[in-house]
Amino acid sequence: MEQRHLGRTGLRVSRIGLGTLTWGRDTDEHDAADLMKTFWEAGGTLVDTADVYGDGEAEYLLGRLMDGLVPRRDLVVSTKAGSVPDPDRRFDTSRGHLLAALDASLSRLGTDYVDLWHVHAFDPDTPLEETLQALDLAVASGRARYAAVSNFCGWQLAKAATWQLAAPGTRTRLAATQLEYSLLQRGIEREVLPAALDLGIGLLPSSPLGRGVLTGKYRGATTPPDSRGASEHLAPFVAPYLDDTAGRIVDAVTTAADGLAVTPLQVALAWVRDRPGVAAPIVGARNALQLTAALSVETLSLPDEICRALDDVSAPVHRYPDHDWSTL
Repeated sequence: MEQRHLGRTGLRVSRIGLGTLTWGRDTDEHDAADLMKTFWEAGGTLVDTADVYGDGEAEYLLGRLMDGLVPRRDLVVSTKAGSVPDPDRRFDTSRGHLLAALDASLSRLGTDYVDLWHVHAFDPDTPLEETLQALDLAVASGRARYAAVSNFCGWQLAKAATWQLAAPGTRTRLAATQLEYSLLQRGIEREVLPAALDLGIGLLPSSPLGRGVLTGKYRGATTPPDSRGASEHLAPFVAPYLDDTAGRIVDAVTTAADGLAVTPLQVALAWVRDRPGVAAPIVGARNALQLTAALSVETLSLPDEICRALDDVSAPVHRYPDHDWSTL
């Protein structure tokens, strides 16, 4: 698998990443092992997790697999901290919580360091400077090799990255940001993506297949019984992308796939993989068969005319002041 630099850093990652959102909950250890082996044998390196996935079980499973199945040195391990199970406070990015969470993640993973450590989301109740100090301490102590953020909007990302570049002392520049990005969700193109490109921050798209809808499995108002849309706890996650607008985009993807003699999954994943600023889409598969289908996109590059057609049918609305004023 082709390797790409993560933002303006020397860290290289496979251009498709493996997500572990369902590990320890819907994905058991046997299936996780199959996924990991399939990914590794295909040349994949970037494995993405978080301390809250499966209430910590995802990290624990990943640690077990690194111990006995895949060499730790062959992987770029990415995890996140900051989400908390508190109805009154969804995120806690205080220095104390983040550093304690990192230590707990390392224990579950069975490793001395993570390659990439994300702040899971912006916390309005903690000064941003305090949050960023935790990233600096994690990198300075060797517990994290690179630092990143997740789910930051445009101004939050720009403020955090600029602080790290401009503040006095030795600061850790942000290597990456992770947000949802697909043909069904292009909102980051308004401000987040321009900021990331300008600041040299690599983009790691989550849900690159539109929460599974871009595979075409939900066409015709049908919900496969083994799909996320049929799952009690994941159906609300899929539902926003089952409207008429999404349906038109899925139809366009299917038409393009038919013309290229490939699958809708391959078209949708190739589109987001090759967008400007993207380092590696994070793919979450339920089993090795699904993952193999996603990894087959490695040999596919979409023709320019197909990309333009998909761009047009899925184009987000940019109005003042989302667009650069100089371009209006």
